[in-house]
Amino acid sequence: MSEQPFRCGFVAVVGRPNVGKSTLINTIFGHKISIVTPKPQTTRHRILAVESRQDCQIVFVDTPGLHRKAGKAINRMMNRTAASALIDADVVLFMIVANHWTVEDQDVLLRLKLTTVPVIALLNKTDKVHPKEKLLPALAEMSERYDFAEVMPISAKRKDNLEQLMKIIPGYLPESEPLFPEDMITDRSKSFRIAEIIREKLTLNLQQEVPYGLTVQIERYVEDESGIEIHAVIWVERNSQKGIVVGKNGSVLKRVGRSARVEWKAQEGVPVHLELWVKVKQNWADSEAELLRLGYESP
Repeated sequence: MSEQPFRCGFVAVVGRPNVGKSTLINTIFGHKISIVTPKPQTTRHRILAVESRQDCQIVFVDTPGLHRKAGKAINRMMNRTAASALIDADVVLFMIVANHWTVEDQDVLLRLKLTTVPVIALLNKTDKVHPKEKLLPALAEMSERYDFAEVMPISAKRKDNLEQLMKIIPGYLPESEPLFPEDMITDRSKSFRIAEIIREKLTLNLQQEVPYGLTVQIERYVEDESGIEIHAVIWVERNSQKGIVVGKNGSVLKRVGRSARVEWKAQEGVPVHLELWVKVKQNWADSEAELLRLGYESP
């Protein structure tokens, strides 16, 4: 019996905002690779998550949600980032919300029709569909929209059908040697990941549009025998936002700092000292030059 060839490739996870792309990746890996909040457009960057096995290496690419209202430079950059993931992809996971097809889903599908790689359609959040028979028309409709390699109902949150998905994906990957070290899980640095965790805590603690007008920049990240020291700047666009982020008597900032510190300490297993500052950089989100200075990438 001949030995099966090793397979390796990129699996782009795409879809409109808030369909569960980051939740899917976090659930597959069993811990947080990408931050998740109930607010759309939480993911702003292209993030790799690497699953290494004996017979294959699956490189998931988490992407920002493709969206129509791309008025600011950051929104246009996010759309380009998501679209660029399709260029290198060997397989695409197209995520939608089960029984909730939208015009933005249609926009994403139009992009996918220009690709030449297999596309697996994932109808997510099936745990919210009752009875399950209601999924049948949606599955049939998806099969009619495009010649998908597979159409699968899943629940990223409850792990429904994820084991089956992980069995299917390697068969669509090309024969190739591993692209990354076996012990690598993500391409993102610790500084990037703690900045994202701070932004996640801010998003969960702030209302309305404020989370969309802020970003986090790590100015100092030092590890030594005593633990980890982190200095982070939260950039906002207006003075009025600064007061909201700080909160009455610093209440919001303290809550965010405590929550982020506890999570990072649990992940790293050492004491964490986290200092937060809030500063104003007017219209940073609508300046490509400022975005690049703040660590955003322009494909």
